[in-house]
Amino acid sequence: LEREREREREREREREREREREKEREKRRKERREEGRKKKERKKEIKKERKKGRDGENISL
Repeated sequence: LEREREREREREREREREREREKEREKRRKERREEGRKKKERKKEIKKERKKGRDGENISL
């Protein structure tokens, strides 16, 4: 009986750990998505700046 309770507690701990890992994974995924978006925006900005440069304004990157 005691062993059964111990196993149940162990399973509960394992589930808790799994939930924590999932939370961490989700957080990292969100951060990566945010970084990707920022990078994309930066690329667009650079493209605009280059276009401006071609139109006669001297710009260096």
